[in-house]
Amino acid sequence: MQYEYSKNKEEHPEPIKTEVKGSVPEWLQGTLIRNGPGLFSVGETSYNHWFDGMALLHNFTINKGEVTYRSKYLQGDTYKCNMEANRIVVSEMGTMAYPDPCKNIFSKVITFLSHTIPDFTDNCANNIIKYGNDYHATSETNYIRKIDPITLETQEKVDYLKHLPVNIVASHTHYDKEGNSYSMGTCIAEKGKTKYTLFKVAGGSSSDGSPPLKNAEIMCTVPCRSLLTPSYYHSFGMTDNYFIFIEQPLKLDILKMATAYLRRVSWASCMKFHPEDSTLIHLIDRKTKKEVGTKFYTGTMAVFHHVNAFEDDGHVVFDVIAYNDNSLYDMFYLDKLKDPVGNSAMYIKPKCRRFVLPLSDKGETGEDLVKLKYTRASAVMEKDGKVLCQGEVLCDGVELPRINYNFNGKKYRYSYMCCVDLSPVATKIIKFDAETKQQLEWTEENIFASEPVFIPRPDAVDEDDGVVLTVIINAKPRVGGFLLMLDGKSFKEVARACVDVEIHMDMHGYFIPDSS
Repeated sequence: MQYEYSKNKEEHPEPIKTEVKGSVPEWLQGTLIRNGPGLFSVGETSYNHWFDGMALLHNFTINKGEVTYRSKYLQGDTYKCNMEANRIVVSEMGTMAYPDPCKNIFSKVITFLSHTIPDFTDNCANNIIKYGNDYHATSETNYIRKIDPITLETQEKVDYLKHLPVNIVASHTHYDKEGNSYSMGTCIAEKGKTKYTLFKVAGGSSSDGSPPLKNAEIMCTVPCRSLLTPSYYHSFGMTDNYFIFIEQPLKLDILKMATAYLRRVSWASCMKFHPEDSTLIHLIDRKTKKEVGTKFYTGTMAVFHHVNAFEDDGHVVFDVIAYNDNSLYDMFYLDKLKDPVGNSAMYIKPKCRRFVLPLSDKGETGEDLVKLKYTRASAVMEKDGKVLCQGEVLCDGVELPRINYNFNGKKYRYSYMCCVDLSPVATKIIKFDAETKQQLEWTEENIFASEPVFIPRPDAVDEDDGVVLTVIINAKPRVGGFLLMLDGKSFKEVARACVDVEIHMDMHGYFIPDSS
């Protein structure tokens, strides 16, 4: 059973009524919009890496027990340029595009200069985020694309650099109960400094109709430990009073990126994992907008996804999906994906790790400052005043974690994840109980599962009272996929909405409840 990663997928821009089997809960009304790569070759040119593929948006709209499906390619500048040229002309992280040999020398010089000081792609194929009342497709460059989440029409191109000094921005955003958004980006070598910037975007619409980012507020900046090799990060943690940022030893070499085009290598080749370096854990006070005085660190690891974080009795607890290195990225090169046996042989499954940061640094050298009884995580005071943190392994072989977002930043019990114990491609999803360490799972023959999204029942009291939505791809040829709906408590199927189209494998998404 193998997914055809390099196969171009057909879009279906007009709504298709699905066949609903089972009973959709009456209260479940809204749209699940998801994002991921769907087109991997243009003319005679092809992308090298699965993450580079052109963004294909798709959604399931649930209304009074009926479900419709549609999909549409993101019509950004990158997409339009590639289609017009009938070849890949805009570079992506893992694929460097070169000018047509038939182009004149002037065009080639312009292309060279644009890659020396990169003007990144607006092929936003990773996630959906909300700023104000606007929804955007995003990747990790300085560009995002406003979209209509229902019709999937592409709207304005938004450049972070017109509003904030950030060249790279993480794909994952946090939200508070007032509708404000919190994001994080990297400012590279501005006035001789490279720094990480946490910023806030106010919820709702602005009084003057200006774009949400116009009034973005910088919450905090953290200096990079090395000027020209900032850490790569995909997400960060947030509690009621703190931000958690992991400065990991997976680094971008800015000088190598600037010369990558000339050296005929991809920008991804300039991202290196440094196993000799430790992992710094920055704890930032949201009120003072400064780091706390204690310096926390742990051993070498690579983290893409935070699960959740919370405060408990003088500690900040956070859970992440951690890898031993960055080999996961390399596994998604399309040539390697064609050899699933060889690719799986190099696979090292990730671990869900819990770290605990004590807010008090009062202790003797060698003392474990963690006083919580329910965790084996430790934080040991060292001679130089730094605190060495060791994480507790909650479970392993899991990825793409989601929670009941009403419990984001608060003490929680349940998470919903893809099971990736044998390979990075999920064939089942699980509900994990962090208190008992027990798991419930759902699986079926000949399927691939996407990131599970938990939707809480309105006015629910229990944390797991709701529905889990996940898009399922059928591995059988010419058989359509479906939107699976599971009961949040029992993890039993309540309904599925089947559609007779070839659904593509996606990355992340967002559920928009029907406001009515």
